[in-house]
Amino acid sequence: MGEKLERIGLYFTASTPLRDEMDYAKLAERAGFTSIWQGESRTSRDSTISIAALGAVTEKIKLGTGVLHTWTRNVVTLATTFTTLDELTNGRACLGIGVLWEPMASKIGIERRKTIQAMYEHVTVLKTLFKGEEVFFEGEFVKVRGVRLERVPSHVPVYVGATGFKMMELAGEIADGVLLNYLVSPEYNRKAIQHIENGARKAERKLVDIDRPQLLAVSYSVDLEKAFRKARLMVTEYLAMEPHIALASGVPEKITSEIREITGGWPTTEERLEKAMELVDEKLASQMVAVGDLKTIKRKIMEYVEAGCTEPLLYPVTGEVLPVIEYLAPTSF
Repeated sequence: MGEKLERIGLYFTASTPLRDEMDYAKLAERAGFTSIWQGESRTSRDSTISIAALGAVTEKIKLGTGVLHTWTRNVVTLATTFTTLDELTNGRACLGIGVLWEPMASKIGIERRKTIQAMYEHVTVLKTLFKGEEVFFEGEFVKVRGVRLERVPSHVPVYVGATGFKMMELAGEIADGVLLNYLVSPEYNRKAIQHIENGARKAERKLVDIDRPQLLAVSYSVDLEKAFRKARLMVTEYLAMEPHIALASGVPEKITSEIREITGGWPTTEERLEKAMELVDEKLASQMVAVGDLKTIKRKIMEYVEAGCTEPLLYPVTGEVLPVIEYLAPTSF
């Protein structure tokens, strides 16, 4: 394609069995992939245990949580968990952290409020703990009184999982990186980068100082009909169940409202999703998912890189992971 892409990773959810992920991780490492991130959405899978499993069978590839949330893990316990992962993986663990979403939060008894403040407190304390310093912090959400880690990690970068622009700005100010979401447009990326850079300036940092990996949904199959159907289904599901994605996607509110009305929100049924999917055609799906032949998919990936993504994290929408590893490794670009 003429472009050089030195960093490219994989993103897994619970749709891929963990034992299979472990095999794929070894193959991805040999193929030159630079990271693997494990999703932790809804009630599917614990991301920290998952990356521990991947770390046990790999040697070089970075491993991140994409993302765990702030509300149910005590900040010191979380720091201790990642210190352990840092030890297990010889410094390859990356902490991706977010603030959950509605209606998931309220369904599990969490009052999701002041998310910017909550993230600020968690990232500030985590980064101080990871330096080995004693922490005294009295926040609204985080309270730590004279605690330091007994084992200091070699390096655990903290990534903020951000979709809204205010969170982007905070991440640019205080985090090591921003984990950008999927099912958004390259134009959304350009706006997001401006907010990240604004935050960086507040801390006298530069944009280049903030890593910006991004989840990218890749729907590849030799069966193009299958690839487009899977892409349409994923877009429908996320527009129905995750309002922050719907808002960032750029999809007209009329369509997202109709989809939510048909599905009834989260959780929903396969029958309702099938009905709602009639509102998501191939053109709409192609705006949000890298779908089609390999040339088209690679071109779509590069659009996000050109719009500010520093490392595409490929999520194999069709479940066909091996072709993604074989045909979309860094050396293929």
